Parts: sequence; structure tokens; C-alpha cells
Amino acid sequence: MKKMIGFNKGVNFGGWLSQCNYEKEHLDTFITENDFKIAASWGLDHIRVPFDYNILENEDGSFSEEGFAYLDMAVNACKANGLNLILDLHKTAGFSFDYYAENESGFFDSQEYQERFYRLWEEVARRYGSLTPNVAFELLNEVTDADFIGAWNRIANECIRRIRKIAPNILILVGSYWNNSAATVQYLDAPYDENVFYNMHCYEPLKFTHQGAYWTTDIIPEERMAFEESVTSEEYFEELFSTAIAKAEKHGSGLYCGEYGCIDVVSPEDTIKWYRTINAVFRKHDIGRAAWNYKAMDFGLSDDRLKDVHDELINLL
Repeated sequence: MKKMIGFNKGVNFGGWLSQCNYEKEHLDTFITENDFKIAASWGLDHIRVPFDYNILENEDGSFSEEGFAYLDMAVNACKANGLNLILDLHKTAGFSFDYYAENESGFFDSQEYQERFYRLWEEVARRYGSLTPNVAFELLNEVTDADFIGAWNRIANECIRRIRKIAPNILILVGSYWNNSAATVQYLDAPYDENVFYNMHCYEPLKFTHQGAYWTTDIIPEERMAFEESVTSEEYFEELFSTAIAKAEKHGSGLYCGEYGCIDVVSPEDTIKWYRTINAVFRKHDIGRAAWNYKAMDFGLSDDRLKDVHDELINLL
């Protein structure tokens, strides 16, 4: 399976330009240039930066130079610290993976929303598309419903076609439905070209990695599960990723995991066990990945709760 060179071990800067209050104080302080330096000191090779469309767009549809300045900072800070960068559109006009917190709908049925999506990516490509191989684009975070996959395959291919007119060689990541589930990668179209990679996320078993989660109806917040009780093993992840790996191999492409991690309710000891197990499978199959999350967001790798196992954990990424 093709390896995504330069995007082997990474971390998400989630909560900075997405899933946030958008206030200037937050945008200016939640992530600073020093955080890129710290991430580089962990031995990582890239950062995934989720961003929302309304960071880059004004209400009248024009582009916000103030918003793009944050992506400029990310580009420059990565370059200064020997890191590569994935720009991940976490929310687009008309769609968000988060049904509970965002008021966005209609994207997959609206030509107007889709044109807005294409236009945004064309602008991102104009600004950063020449930075290959150090920058990659992730078209959209976590398509949700199975009913969207037909439209999404069409939209993704059209978006890539337009990007390619501006940035012919930039790496592009495309994920499938069920929130980028590994099991649904098989339903994506063949890659548009050789620089398109399949993308997945993995928080399995969900009852283990999300125990105590208060934002999803898939979890009973009071329930707890130890690592051993989750029946997690390398064989478990081999089976989980098998159809995605087969899809990538069939088309001569590669596979990337843009998010994976354990909620802060999980003990540090069990967190270590889970990361050790899943990363063994990632390494075996040359699957690049970015852990969720650098700080806060209920998954922070730099949070105090993990201080006693931090070095061991970082070495496992």
C-alpha cells in the first residue's frame, strides 16, 4: 500500500479554528507558534489543522484576510519547525458532522452550497497549492449519513477536478460516511489521481474510547469499560481496517487516519494500552495518522492527567 510520505506521525490542533467560539481572543491564544515547536519536539512530522468555512469567509461571501492569516501562521510555523501540514475543512456551509452543536444542513442537496464549497477550496488551492509536498488538503470532515455517499463521491471528484487546475500535485484526502469510518472507505470512488489518498478516523471500540461522553446518544455517560473488557487487540484492528486496506491496495492508493484517540475519562494506563495496540497496526500497514487531540477537547495529549505517561505515549504515536 502506498505510503503518504511526510505524514506518518501527527497530531490534531482541534478546537483552534473549529469547534470553538470564534472569538478573536480564542483564535489568537488557543494555539500559538510555540505549540508547533512543542509538537515538533515530540518527534512528529505533521499537524492536522481543522478549520471552519466561516473562519475564511465573511457574511457577504467574500474571503477574510484576517481568517486566512491563521492558516498563514500555521503554514509558516510548520515550515519553521520542520513539520508538514494538513488543512482539514471541518465545517462547510450547509454541513457539519456535529448534528447537536451546529446549525448547518442542506449541503448534499444544494448546488448553491456545493458551489460555495468548490469556491472555497479553489481559494485555498490558490494560496497554498504550490506548497506540495509539505501541505495536504482534506476536503471535508466526517460525512455522516449513508444516504450522502452518492452525492459525496460526485462532489469530491468535482472539487478535486477544480483544485487540480490550480494545484496539480497537492496531496488530497477523501473520507467516507459514518464519520470517516474505516468500514465505509470501500464505498468511495476510485481515487481521482495518484495524489489522492483515502482517509478514515478510528475511535473504536466507541464504548471504550468515548466512555463518559456527554455529546452523543451512542454512549451512556455513566458506563465505564476497561481496556481488557473492550476485547481490543491487534487482530481487532486488522479486521476493522481490512476492507479499507483492500480498497487502497486495489487502486494503488494509500490510507491515512486523520483522527484517533481516547477520552480523558479513560485511565492513563488504559490509554497507553489502546495507543500501543492500534499504532502497531498502523505501522504494519504504513498508515499515516494524526492523534486527536493536542490539547483540551476532552482528548488532550498534553493535559496534566497524562503527565506521568506522556513520554511513553508520545513515543507510541
